[in-house]
Amino acid sequence: MNILNLFVIIPVLTVIGILFTKDYKGARVTAAVGMSLQLLTAVILVLSFFAQRKAGVHGDFLYLSDYTWFKTLNIHYCVGVDSIAVWMLLLASIVVFAGIFASWQVEYLAREFFISLILLATGVFGFFISLDLFTMFLFYELAVIPMYLLIGIWGSGPKEYSAMKLTLMLMGGSALLIVGLLGLYFYSSSAGPVTFNLLQLSKISFPLAMQRFFFPFLFVGFGILGALFPLHTWSPDGHSSAPTAVSMLHAGVLMKLGGYGCMRVAMFLLPDAAHEMSWIFLILTTISVVYGAFGAIWQKDLKYINAYSSVSHCGLVLFALLMMNKTSMDGAVLQMISHGLMTALFFALIGMIYGRTHTRNIDQMGGLMAVVPFLGVAYVIAGLASLGLPGLSGFVAEMTIFFGSFQHPDTFHRVATIIATSSIVITAVYILRVVGKLLLGQLKEKEYLEFPDAKWYERISLVVLIVPIAMIGFYPTFLSSTVMDALNPIVERLTAML
Repeated sequence: MNILNLFVIIPVLTVIGILFTKDYKGARVTAAVGMSLQLLTAVILVLSFFAQRKAGVHGDFLYLSDYTWFKTLNIHYCVGVDSIAVWMLLLASIVVFAGIFASWQVEYLAREFFISLILLATGVFGFFISLDLFTMFLFYELAVIPMYLLIGIWGSGPKEYSAMKLTLMLMGGSALLIVGLLGLYFYSSSAGPVTFNLLQLSKISFPLAMQRFFFPFLFVGFGILGALFPLHTWSPDGHSSAPTAVSMLHAGVLMKLGGYGCMRVAMFLLPDAAHEMSWIFLILTTISVVYGAFGAIWQKDLKYINAYSSVSHCGLVLFALLMMNKTSMDGAVLQMISHGLMTALFFALIGMIYGRTHTRNIDQMGGLMAVVPFLGVAYVIAGLASLGLPGLSGFVAEMTIFFGSFQHPDTFHRVATIIATSSIVITAVYILRVVGKLLLGQLKEKEYLEFPDAKWYERISLVVLIVPIAMIGFYPTFLSSTVMDALNPIVERLTAML
């Protein structure tokens, strides 16, 4: 059996197993076992994939399988992965695994919570393995829809408003996507039978007029999920009201579907329009980068701070992709992986701190490093990764993006790069401000002295996120070089249009 099918089968079997549990303890243990197997499968996939590459197995995608699903419309269950998809599957597996342990104390409707969480993860896994765009779209919808329930039922604050706002805006993006995908589907008839197959579509040179019309539908449709300005406003509200594990998956993995889709579908299949319209979206993404960083400075709620930080960091992903050279696009993929790990770490820590203090207002905290040193050190590591300290993944990703972006010969692109680099300074300001208010100084409340440090399941969740952040920071070459291999056909198709 194709190993990629396990990324759908294991979550489905885990959901079925949870249905037969009797209480929250059984539900969380079943979820932990299932997602442990999923993480193990992802590790095996990574090792197997690169072993095959080393052995000289060629082809842009490996582990290809193609099953006819709906013959009348030529829709297939077609799967395959390149090195980018492999790393994204590993990222998703790590974040979901950490999210299960970060949700260890969920008791209210625990079975339903873990089922919804794993269904969301199933959509993410299916999205990254799909090469049929219709199947990819279905998995995309599966990843988005459970968010409404997870926020609306298990969230906090104005959760109904946040859940509805998030769902409506992402469904609006889905509406744009289906128009763009149907455009590709029907225009593919010029080269043979209509198809949603990504590999077959990549061999077609679509008319420029068609590209001009459908490219905005695809780029904006995916870009909404990647927090493209000014359609990013669902993200801070969604983050602030979501339960801990949902925030981790939301920012750590779900938002990466946006950048991945923009690169793999919109830009790869419609390269002429991508070049012609890149300046428009480059302006919007530059605003996202700077605006998100400034937005984080003015926030006092820990979740809102990290939510606006995610708008800035995800904006960097789209910004780098629009530079359309190999170095910047390599940086974009590194940023997706790095941000996925560090923002999941941030939200896990915020949930753990909130569970003790029952507040997310940084003005009501202080001196927590002396009380919960493990959580404090983990928060400092996450903060330093976010502001780009050498030796951690954030530095590798951001420097690759800025080096690649400044290589662009056009003055407009270089000016945009200079403006975007200002986010480094702004990020340092709000990260150091939060660390100072949260962890240093005097304790604001005496009862804080009674707080326990990180428990065993919290330590598992944090360590599994910190380790890859440090590994990428100390040895980025392996990750970067393997990503470059997968970027070759994308960059070649884009540069051929110059």
